Amino acid sequence: MFVQVIRGRVSDPEAVRGAFESWARELSPGADGWLGSTGGVTADGRLVVLARFASAEAARANSRRPEQDRWWQQTVSLIDDPSFADSADVRGYLATGSDKAGFVQVITGETTDPDRMMESVVRLSASLHPFRPELIGGTVALHDGGAFTEAVYFTSLEQARAGEQRQLPPELQGAIDRAEELTSMLSYHDLTEPWLLSPPR
Repeated sequence: MFVQVIRGRVSDPEAVRGAFESWARELSPGADGWLGSTGGVTADGRLVVLARFASAEAARANSRRPEQDRWWQQTVSLIDDPSFADSADVRGYLATGSDKAGFVQVITGETTDPDRMMESVVRLSASLHPFRPELIGGTVALHDGGAFTEAVYFTSLEQARAGEQRQLPPELQGAIDRAEELTSMLSYHDLTEPWLLSPPR
């Protein structure tokens, strides 16, 4: 899988959401290899979108389409300081994600040991799930230089917040604390009204 992460700031979230939903309806049928997108805008206006493709070549082929270029030229006018981060190293845990998620938290950060970080994430998510059943799963895009973007899918915001208040067994909490030592420069983006887009069936 290949993931392209789009970030920026927006002042009109509904207009941006409409643009991406319009793309899914009208342009996605011609985007061979598009697997789906997760996106949204945080309460303070930060946009983040993870567009998933079967391969980097599928993503490039989509970008070369004239209709894609026209759509983007219109959409980018709604986004301040847009940035892009690609990843051909995409990994998941538990059910990876679901279009039925009611809340998605996107975490960005850095790690000096991606493989060790992912081993910890996969192991911990399996141990954590009995205590946090609202956790559906996650997708992690590993970028060059040790940066990463992680999308964590939950059944709902309310259940996720309630789960955060549960006291975990000391050994599990200790494992989480040790895993966090593998990361730095963490930033959290709460998508309380996530855009969950998939190819038409």
